[in-house]
Amino acid sequence: MTTPMPSAPADLLARIDRLESLDAIRQLAGKYSLSLDMRDLDAHVNLFAPDIRVGREKTGRAHLKAWVDDTLRNQFSGTSHHLGQHIIEFSDPDHATGVVYSKNEHETGPEWVVMQMLYWDDYERIDGCWYFRRRLPCYWYASDLNKPPIGDRKMRWPGREPYQGTFHALFPSWQEFWAQRPDKDSLPEVAAPAPMEKFLATMRRGTPDPRIRVR
Repeated sequence: MTTPMPSAPADLLARIDRLESLDAIRQLAGKYSLSLDMRDLDAHVNLFAPDIRVGREKTGRAHLKAWVDDTLRNQFSGTSHHLGQHIIEFSDPDHATGVVYSKNEHETGPEWVVMQMLYWDDYERIDGCWYFRRRLPCYWYASDLNKPPIGDRKMRWPGREPYQGTFHALFPSWQEFWAQRPDKDSLPEVAAPAPMEKFLATMRRGTPDPRIRVR
């Protein structure tokens, strides 16, 4: 007679599910870059929730595919997206938020534009699969390879007026750091560490999402 195997404790199953979800979400970001750079638009838009919002009034993957096609076909001859650190935090087992750094290269007309940015992401698990619910691209600079983006308005696409990106707009600490100089006669105060799964929320401190200009 075979002895039945004991079932795993609920907390262990939850921890395994979290680890599997972390890996799936990181794979999602990698698949986004590969499918974008290789122009596989079906693979690309299928990484997003079926009812993904596109602009103010449209929803769905077909509208997203049309928008991505227009952007890639008319603005870039080629692209390459290189991912950096990825921070992921869960609000519940099926919803998460993340920040992904990305360094990108674009062949665009007569210039080779290099960009540094981060994505502020919302992820959702639907029918057992993880998808992007939203990607908020926050740019620091975009400039020709031979033109370092020194100074203000670091977003410098050929044929367009330079403008300011939103790389630092998610986090109030950037402005606070430059606005406040420490008192050299006393040690600074140190805030309590952020609670578990609240590192990103603690850094943002309720700051509203910036208004993003996409190219």
